Amino acid sequence: MRLHRDCAPVHGLPDGNPENLPLLRSQLKIMSRLRLYTLLLFLTTICLVAPAQQRIVRLTDPEAIRPSEVSIAINPVNPDNLIATSIQYGRSAGVRVNGHSYVTNDGGRTWRTVPLPNPRQLSQGDDSIAFDSSGAAYHSFMSFDGIREARPRRAYSGIYVVASRDGGTSWGEPVPVIDHINSVTPFEDKPYVVTDNVPGSPNKNNVYLAWTRFDAYGSKDPSCHSHIFFSRSTDGGSSFAMPIRISDNTGDCLDDDNTLEGAIVAAGLKGEVYVVWSGAQGLVFDKSLDGGLTFGRDRTISPHPGGWNIEIPGIGRSNGMPVTRVDYSPGPHRGTIYVNWIDSRNGDPDVFVMSSRDGGETWSQPVRVNDDKVGNGRVQFLTWMAIDPVDGSLNVVFYDRRDLEGTRTGLTLARSVDGGKTFVNYKISLAPFETNRSVFFGDYNGIDAYNGLVAPIFTHFISPQNLAVSVALFRFRPGTQEQLK
Repeated sequence: MRLHRDCAPVHGLPDGNPENLPLLRSQLKIMSRLRLYTLLLFLTTICLVAPAQQRIVRLTDPEAIRPSEVSIAINPVNPDNLIATSIQYGRSAGVRVNGHSYVTNDGGRTWRTVPLPNPRQLSQGDDSIAFDSSGAAYHSFMSFDGIREARPRRAYSGIYVVASRDGGTSWGEPVPVIDHINSVTPFEDKPYVVTDNVPGSPNKNNVYLAWTRFDAYGSKDPSCHSHIFFSRSTDGGSSFAMPIRISDNTGDCLDDDNTLEGAIVAAGLKGEVYVVWSGAQGLVFDKSLDGGLTFGRDRTISPHPGGWNIEIPGIGRSNGMPVTRVDYSPGPHRGTIYVNWIDSRNGDPDVFVMSSRDGGETWSQPVRVNDDKVGNGRVQFLTWMAIDPVDGSLNVVFYDRRDLEGTRTGLTLARSVDGGKTFVNYKISLAPFETNRSVFFGDYNGIDAYNGLVAPIFTHFISPQNLAVSVALFRFRPGTQEQLK
């Protein structure tokens, strides 16, 4: 046990520094032994940092080149089977980046790397992973060539999903969600795959994706727009329905605060489909009551102060885009929609969560997740959230510089067991690392949780030019903040 570094001294007494113990004893010698014990017990209760028992495992091989853009999923049929994903840069002049998966069948103690199929030898990115309730895994990614070139030799832009029926040991052929051959306009960007695992849902095991479509990526032309699109599979990822536009308003094409970005799907208890994204209007919510066949009107549910494109020293770019999840556990907050994001309303980037308990009609006030001093100038960035489907706990991971100087960076897991009203912050025991603005760090991290197992995944620097991907494995007694060994 140790005292919290920010714990304020009790009025009239010295602080808890061990150097002050003689003075503390002299001031308290008139107290009875019982009163002294009671006071010290109180100080310990309010000042202790939550212990952070965990196992950290590096997933990427030593020869992996700049892996980033990570995601992780726990198999609900076999929780010892986890699959993680990332991109890695190529080792030759061929493919610039290629998707990889990392598989464990022993609860995360050992992992093996499985490269993704890439028959066209295209650049891949924005990888994500999800299991459905039967244990089938779906790995989605964008695939492209020829962007940012006036007259490219090859031009492709598309989104694909590969499926695994054996826990990630092998993967099927890529199935197109959308596929533009010999064209990079429009350009499809930042998909994320989600499955409907809700018991009793009429759309159980549907596979969903939402993403951003650019009329022309990076264009400054005011007539060029960004949109949010959606597609679904009802046959286990064998095929996907024709994509539909679900955003009523548009954004620009600059890939900046006024671009519509960050659309993540969440499945409701009765087969609803919820989507939240960010843009000039703030955080925008849309929903479907028929499993994604049709959507309603967009509604802004919160401002996004400072926008989603957040300047972080030592990072080339950093997103504060929203992550949306639904609690479908049997717990007291079943059916609640949660949105997690980062903004700068307090003068520096903080992590927030807000919730709706009535299908998105009304929303709570944002709850600040990081528990350092408000407005202290310390940045938190790149957050992701998972809800444990067994106990309903909220688990949030983010990069954290609260105790560090310059661009030195650490990581924090925050956990709530009261429906997002309060969070306990746990330091992830990875040694702080320096960042390098010239090295692409990725646009997101990831996390999943199941029956008390919480698995944050993250990119970190191991040298000024090299990155690795690691996972931290926490185990909690379900529904509590008690950590298990």
